Amino acid sequence: MKVMIVGGGGREHAITWAISRSPRVDKIYAAPGNAGIGELAECVDISVMDAEKLVAFAKEKEVDFVVVGPDDPLAAGVADAFLDAGFPTFGPRKNAAIIEASKAFSKELMKKYDIPSAAYEVFDDPEDALEYLKTAKIPIVLKADGLALGKGVLICMTREEAMDGVKTLMVDKQFGSAGDKIVIEEFMTGREVSVLCFSDGKTILPMTSAQDHKRAGDGDTGLNTGGMGTFSPSPFYTEEVDKFCKEHVYQKTIDAMRAEGREFKGVLFCGLMLTPDGPKVLEFNARFGDPEAQVVIPRMKNDMLTVMEACVNGTLDQIDLQFEDNAAVCVMLASDGYPVHYEKGFEIKGLECFATRDGYYAFHSGSKMKDGKVVTNGGRVLGVTALGSTLQEARTNAYAATEWVEFDNKYMRHDIGKAIDEASIGSIRRMRPDPSTKHEVRKCVGPGGARELRSS
Repeated sequence: MKVMIVGGGGREHAITWAISRSPRVDKIYAAPGNAGIGELAECVDISVMDAEKLVAFAKEKEVDFVVVGPDDPLAAGVADAFLDAGFPTFGPRKNAAIIEASKAFSKELMKKYDIPSAAYEVFDDPEDALEYLKTAKIPIVLKADGLALGKGVLICMTREEAMDGVKTLMVDKQFGSAGDKIVIEEFMTGREVSVLCFSDGKTILPMTSAQDHKRAGDGDTGLNTGGMGTFSPSPFYTEEVDKFCKEHVYQKTIDAMRAEGREFKGVLFCGLMLTPDGPKVLEFNARFGDPEAQVVIPRMKNDMLTVMEACVNGTLDQIDLQFEDNAAVCVMLASDGYPVHYEKGFEIKGLECFATRDGYYAFHSGSKMKDGKVVTNGGRVLGVTALGSTLQEARTNAYAATEWVEFDNKYMRHDIGKAIDEASIGSIRRMRPDPSTKHEVRKCVGPGGARELRSS
């Protein structure tokens, strides 16, 4: 079976890895892919936004199944182009992907169908927004209506910050046309949890939970990024929370989309805030999260291709979705200066270590091959993921594995999963030293021989 994957980030690398494990798959194409994906698939230099060339390539290679990974092509209708050409395609059509592409749409949907979320107002005129902020309750949240690579959310702790935020989004256009319209939203407090759900338009199956770290710096400081690390499961996503969300969020959202004539097939990403008043929706995405995919997918027991086909065929109710009884932590290795200014093109060393260790993964987010070497090619470079029997063990393993990798301008947060130690869950217990402390000397035995690795 021939599968084509559209995308070239860490999410697509994790998806490619999972699909490559299916016994029914004998060939994978990736457009454009990256250096890591290239070890599992044939990469083709076609833009994720060039629907015409993507479909033409799929026809030429007689592809049997297509997966569209990123948000931009989904919002632009790339999945529609494949579906209209007769290709079974995993990923929502454009009219359903709007649940992510427009914050205003998703807020209005939730209000109409009584799906719990923060109070909000929508503005397309900066003067009106500024006038509203004069008397609005502070702190407050500003969100660009359109897609902004996960960075178009401003949490404003003062009225002055909020006023400046309106200028940033709507006047200076820091995120382009995404800021033509903004949502001003009530500031909510509580734990953030992400739950990704498979959907065939009628049935919805939640995956295991995850928790992301968006800020660039330790202690949740600095600018918002696409994600600096994540862990799964979240110890704060209890059975009680799961029951509430299944009843009041997940199924209601899929039913609402179908009622609106926007049948949603693919992955619905539910960003939740566990407030004192109960779980509320922070945001919806129309695809796998990145880096949430890097911790959720390695824990999944099912054949990924089979589940995706069920979403496309409308037979998801026949799937028994299962995950391993373990934990995973992902630490993003980024280029110093991300998400603002950073250099690219530095050789990445130590990747051979992951080939010889079970339960350790280096999912490439920004890499490429140059002169036979893997080099950095983005702000977020690698998602170093490790499994463990507990969250603490997975975190210790992940941070130890970050030491295997070397490249100039390497940067990472040292407190991914800090909330793990704050959880009062009986099954979560501290087993090893905090990752910010020095690790024991380890040896990585790979194709290049033994390498001694020490923490800096």
